Amino acid sequence: MKKGLMLFFLFIAALTVSANEPQEEQKFSPEKFDAELHIFIINEAKLSPQEAAKFFPVYREMQNKQRGLYDRQRKLVTMTPNDEATCMKAIKERDDIDLEMKHIQKTYHERFLDLLPASKVYAVLKAEDKFYRHAFRRFNRNKPQYNWPQMQQPQRRGQQGNQK
Repeated sequence: MKKGLMLFFLFIAALTVSANEPQEEQKFSPEKFDAELHIFIINEAKLSPQEAAKFFPVYREMQNKQRGLYDRQRKLVTMTPNDEATCMKAIKERDDIDLEMKHIQKTYHERFLDLLPASKVYAVLKAEDKFYRHAFRRFNRNKPQYNWPQMQQPQRRGQQGNQK
């Protein structure tokens, strides 16, 4: 129990320190990001300190396994295949990574259900999705926007344009 309370207060302290830093000087910190994620999940899923102490070691284990797959995906995205065989191999590897990712999620969701009631696991999953959506929006606000090429809409009958 003491361990769970210590973990909880550590997360609160990390969030407080990050809130006091000026926004333009902040650099991405994986530790800070994880601490914010954990605090968000605790608050949204209403996890007790005891539940959080049991849950987050298993959750971090899942994230570490997923991180390895994300690294493999990133390598695939950066490669530029030159022939059909290499393209086919890259497609199959992407599919294999996606399946492996889903298998990891399913396995760990079952482990979560051994630690927490189903309603709390569901709340954790919703909180995680919500946190990543907010983080993505926050990240994109600080990034220059990409100008997508304007696409020409096909002319329909009855519209002005090149009608004969």
